[in-house]
Formats: sequence, C-alpha cells, structure tokens
Amino acid sequence: MAYHITKTVGKQDFAELKEKVIEALKAEGFGVLTEIDIQATMKKKLDKDYKSFVILGACNPIFADKVLSIDPHISAFLPCNVSIREMENGEMEVSAIDPMVAMSGFGNDSIAPLAEAVKEKLSKVVELVN
Repeated sequence: MAYHITKTVGKQDFAELKEKVIEALKAEGFGVLTEIDIQATMKKKLDKDYKSFVILGACNPIFADKVLSIDPHISAFLPCNVSIREMENGEMEVSAIDPMVAMSGFGNDSIAPLAEAVKEKLSKVVELVN
C-alpha cells in the first residue's frame, strides 16, 4: 500500500516549483506552517550533500479542527507533509502523505471520511503542480 501521493514534474527551477506547490496548497485551503530544508540541514548536521529537498508542513485548519475535536492525540500526525525534491536525474518530484493510510490505524470510523476528504485535496495539489 502506497503511503504517499507522488508526481514527477520534470526538470524546472526548484524555487519556482516550491511557490507553485504553496499556491496549490492555498487553493485547497492549506497554509504552510513549517518548512524544513533537508539539503541545508543534512549539510549542517552531517556534512552530507543532498540535492534540493524541502518538506512543507501543510495544514487545513478546518479539517485539523475536526479531527482534533474527535481525538486530540491526532496532533502527533499533524501537519500534513508535502515534500519537493530534486531527483538524481534532475527531475523534480512532489509528494504528499496519504492521510487515509496515516489515519487508518486509529479505529475510529468518524475519522475516515475526514482523511478521505484531505486526501482528495492533497491529491489535487499534487496533480495541479506541473
């Protein structure tokens, strides 16, 4: 079972692609709460070289509120991560967590429809970016 929604978008400027992803997230009601620069972090912490690679912590406050109202411990699974990375061949990849998989082990049937709705939104984000 895939735990992510992924699309390869070809060779392009990394900064421009990141902005496209952020705009697509906004269009689906998400804000970006965090940004982790994997390339810079790995260089600083491990002196290891990575190609361009960021993780955006995206949050749709309406859905976050709904799931936190059902189970506040779900906070450990928030925000929804969306990554952008340059692959070895120079093409770019956009990937988002699949909330259906991430939330499947909770045993609470009221969470599933919310996870499905968030998956649809994240799938649109990934699909819109090119």
